[in-house]
Amino acid sequence: MKNYKKLVGALGEDIAVKYLLKKNYKILERNFHCKLGEIDIIAKEGAYIVFIEVKTRKNTNFGVPSEAVNYYKQKKIMQIAQYYLMVNKLNVNVRFDVIEIIAELKENKPLLKSIRLIKNAF
Repeated sequence: MKNYKKLVGALGEDIAVKYLLKKNYKILERNFHCKLGEIDIIAKEGAYIVFIEVKTRKNTNFGVPSEAVNYYKQKKIMQIAQYYLMVNKLNVNVRFDVIEIIAELKENKPLLKSIRLIKNAF
């Protein structure tokens, strides 16, 4: 089950990157890791550095994906973003987006049902 979750998560991130590129985002980092945790995607859109959390689910039986980005997850993402900006000596406008994806693997092929970009999610 854990491997399936990882596969779906990676699938969601791949879908998100393609979607963002079509929306003229420039991908700077994927899966940025530090001792504080991880940010799925760091991108540039216009004058903003955008820190993006991708949430992928098979369905909405347990709520929409963005509901999983709770207060504690938001705080952690903001801390990691501050670290990223400090390490890279950046003094820029920042934004936090969430991408919700409803997709599943069918016979090891991705089946995208929906995608939603929430700008300024928090």
